Amino acid sequence: MEYTYLGRSGIKVSKLCLGTMNFGVNTDEKEAFRIMDAALDAGVNFFDTANIYGWGENAGKTEEIIGRWFAQGGGRREKVVLATKVHGDMSDPLDGPNSPAGLSSYKIRRHLEGSLRRLQTDHIELYQMHHIDRNVSWDELWEAFQVSILQGKIGYVGSSNFAGWDLVKAQYEAKNRHMLGLVSEQHKYNLLCRLPELEVLPAAEHLGIGVVAWSPLEGGLLGGNASKKQAGSRTANDNRYEQFRQQLEAFSALCKELGESEANVALAWTLVNPAMTAPIIGPRTLEQFQDTLRVVDIKLEEFVLKRLDEIFPGPGGSAPQAYAW
Repeated sequence: MEYTYLGRSGIKVSKLCLGTMNFGVNTDEKEAFRIMDAALDAGVNFFDTANIYGWGENAGKTEEIIGRWFAQGGGRREKVVLATKVHGDMSDPLDGPNSPAGLSSYKIRRHLEGSLRRLQTDHIELYQMHHIDRNVSWDELWEAFQVSILQGKIGYVGSSNFAGWDLVKAQYEAKNRHMLGLVSEQHKYNLLCRLPELEVLPAAEHLGIGVVAWSPLEGGLLGGNASKKQAGSRTANDNRYEQFRQQLEAFSALCKELGESEANVALAWTLVNPAMTAPIIGPRTLEQFQDTLRVVDIKLEEFVLKRLDEIFPGPGGSAPQAYAW
């Protein structure tokens, strides 16, 4: 496994991030334990989750599974750089009118305590805002996070789904408080979703914010599975596959030339961008996890990157040159 610094922090994380969104939903606890054990054995130390995973009335279920895995001991907790998130509705009646998604100091305090309890730990290395909340001032946000940092409950603060100007504003306000600010931004980025190249990725790179790519396979479309569906086994992605059929077929042909799977090429491509820390891999099974470990060893040559640009054109560069002179 290869490692890199998480943004401008001093902590090193694996260049693959284990996403746990399937745990407790599409992956049972026993298989989730096997995947997490295999991740540590392979040197993957960066685990990502969120308080809402499990969804709806089952929100928090994924964190509980991870907590029970930590409780087995054997250095599991100590070896993991743990990331979770706050913002969503946890369906907690005690939150009252503050239940809907948001980032008030009230919610951050309450939901952090809930995550710590479910995860059976006393600290979280990376606490991420799952979305921006423009009803809340940065004075309130950085005060809440600063208190949690001083209490030792979180190590670093990250964001997710922020616009480029949100990143700039966050760092400006953090600097005014003499704080490190954001160390990471988790953002949707893949061959079919290259819009972040306009502003988010350049802003993150300039500010020293490490980018973690979510949905690097665009919900499986770039994983090669949609084209192999048997008649009668339609999925929600099938209509989208038809929309991008020509591109995906060209991509599949290129991967065959390279002798690599579509999923691994798509994941390796995300790591080419200098702003990228790691793509999130979200395996449902141990086999799927093991298939992705080769990604960090794949080095895409210049002619391959050119072919990928031809198949999946990006926005044309970073702003403003991409849309101005």
